[in-house]
Amino acid sequence: MREVRLGRTDLMVSEVGFGGIPIQRLSEDEAIRVVRRSIELGVTMIDTANGYGTSEERIGRAIAGRREGLILATKSPARDGQRFRQNLETSFERLCVEHIDLFQFHNVATEEAYQQIQVPGGPLDIAREAKASNRIGHIGVSSHSPELSLEMVKSGNFETLMFPFNFVTDEAVERLLPACRENDVGFIAMKPLGGGVLENATLVFKYLRQFPDIVSIPGIETIGEIEEIVSIMEGPGELTPEERAEMERIRRDMGTRFCRRCGYCEPCPQGIDISVMMHLRSFAKRFSAEMIFGEWGRRVVDRVEQCADCGECEDKCPYALPIREVIAENVVWYEQEMAKHTGS
Repeated sequence: MREVRLGRTDLMVSEVGFGGIPIQRLSEDEAIRVVRRSIELGVTMIDTANGYGTSEERIGRAIAGRREGLILATKSPARDGQRFRQNLETSFERLCVEHIDLFQFHNVATEEAYQQIQVPGGPLDIAREAKASNRIGHIGVSSHSPELSLEMVKSGNFETLMFPFNFVTDEAVERLLPACRENDVGFIAMKPLGGGVLENATLVFKYLRQFPDIVSIPGIETIGEIEEIVSIMEGPGELTPEERAEMERIRRDMGTRFCRRCGYCEPCPQGIDISVMMHLRSFAKRFSAEMIFGEWGRRVVDRVEQCADCGECEDKCPYALPIREVIAENVVWYEQEMAKHTGS
């Protein structure tokens, strides 16, 4: 697989990395098989996080005896020094390594969070100490906020940025990618498949191949998924007119209300499952009618009646989506489809 220089880290990594969220849903043996098969196919960058359940431990077991040539990346959500140090040590223990190539500040989405990690003696200082002692190689950050990401890229504090990027969530193209290039910050594309909403992997990865200096980190759950992605990356790179037309159709259908499923709108004070309600129509395409229009779906939709119209979800959304409006429309849609399903 082609390698990409990850900004001023000078790390050379596979253009597709391994996203470690989904393997926590597998049995341990299957998770290890998926990681190892990815490595066999040429994936050299493996990304996980302290908060991804069993992901770090499973990756640690999978790479035992296979560490050479791999670039390990993980993250901490801590905003205070003590917890950050604990997270750092936990990651070393779980991954069973003495050196982590890239340690990232997880989900820095607000100015308040950014200031918290910069306090004297706080997380950023501890990360720098770990880098100076060669326990970690480089310092990065992940975020869903375009404006804050621009600020952090220009700050000199971080060598890499992880940010959502695909042919629908393409906000990074105009300013963020150029800023990363100008400041020699490595760009890591999270959610290339839109959190599972974009189902045509060929379109997704042929689009991303137009940006030869980025690394994408799809979440991998099955061997078939990584085999398909690697096959696409090794195949013809140019998008056909038909593929471009299909991409435009998808963009048009999703409109400007595409929820990235980042989860920052949650939890709802009234217990509404915001993420599911925002993606209800997509769920209906991918899951059985018995599930969507049965007890589970009815319970999720009925909970919307508890909405207090407080707007807290919209205040927290980094993309300023009209969440209440979209959910209300999805409730109407659901009732109409329910009537069709039951024949009433």
